[in-house]
Amino acid sequence: MQPASAKWYDRRDYVFIEFCVEDSKDVQVKFEKSKLGFSCLGGTDNIKHHNEIELFEAIDPNESKNKRTDRSVLCCLRKADSGKSWPRLTKEKAKLNWLSVDFNNWKDWEDDSDEELSSFDRFSEMMNTMGGEDELPEVDGAEDEESADSDDEKMPDLE
Repeated sequence: MQPASAKWYDRRDYVFIEFCVEDSKDVQVKFEKSKLGFSCLGGTDNIKHHNEIELFEAIDPNESKNKRTDRSVLCCLRKADSGKSWPRLTKEKAKLNWLSVDFNNWKDWEDDSDEELSSFDRFSEMMNTMGGEDELPEVDGAEDEESADSDDEKMPDLE
């Protein structure tokens, strides 16, 4: 058994953590007020993954959701105290080798204008009306891994 590699990012009302396990099976996500438990079988070798995280702050387990794809499991944790920034995901300051910050989706929202706040309010509404675990909405400012970046252009050959 080994921990699944994961990346996370913070938003005004939610914290997102993505467990990067391809072809996951038997996915189990347990949301508790101050803890997140994740386990699954992954890959062609059916490696058993298990992560248990003591969270930095409390979450609302009933409003937290997860979505499995072929490449990962995305967990959306509803903060108990909305509008409070999380400087890290875990309660302890220890560096975990399987956990990293998702800088592609990170946004310093504390200094956002009221205009930007409305987009997060709309996102919160979408989350509240979500049905099953397979219906995570798009997040403003979040980039798909498959989207083309301007720096993905072909570089000239070196001489």
